[in-house]
Amino acid sequence: MLNYKQVDPTHTALVIVDVQNDYCDSKGNLGKQGLDISMVDEMIAPLAETVAQARENEVPIIFIQTIHEPSTDSVTWANRLRDANQEGICRKDTWGAEFYKIKPKKEDIIVIKHRYSAFINTRLDSVLRSLNIKSLIVTGVSTNVCVESTARDGFMLDYDIVLLSDCTAAYSKEAYEMTLKNIDQYFGSVCESKDVIESWHALEKTS
Repeated sequence: MLNYKQVDPTHTALVIVDVQNDYCDSKGNLGKQGLDISMVDEMIAPLAETVAQARENEVPIIFIQTIHEPSTDSVTWANRLRDANQEGICRKDTWGAEFYKIKPKKEDIIVIKHRYSAFINTRLDSVLRSLNIKSLIVTGVSTNVCVESTARDGFMLDYDIVLLSDCTAAYSKEAYEMTLKNIDQYFGSVCESKDVIESWHALEKTS
């Protein structure tokens, strides 16, 4: 059961990883390749509600946006997946790199990343420490790659990780479930968005 102190709005941020057209839209890069994106649309409603509740509780919302361009395409990175076409995904200044359905407002924070983890060579850690954040509510896609990489690195940097099972999506159920088990056992807590929202409501009543 989630400890409400883990997600106290005074020291918690909501992190939304890679909810972008190329990853989520049927017309995006992965959708056109035939990957199963059905889990994405299942997560959008609970994620939207979590975002709305975060705003009401003054929880900082951080949108992670993958941007790829020639200056960040190392040989190692370009060869990361030999059995899938990653060449055109989330290229700078393209529709595919734009946010999908849930978009940041003026007061939200955008952190651009070039690798799976939102902590690698980005300003995310500096932003979180400037805001005195101790806990991260991690959401987005894909559960077993960029979400898990971000959650793992966050844990290694001593953030309390809470991953929302109904606000993440992967392209296979098996990969999704394996990550939830792994995170819950070694790198943080896994729960549903309603558990976090109920915790915020409980905190409101005690304040």
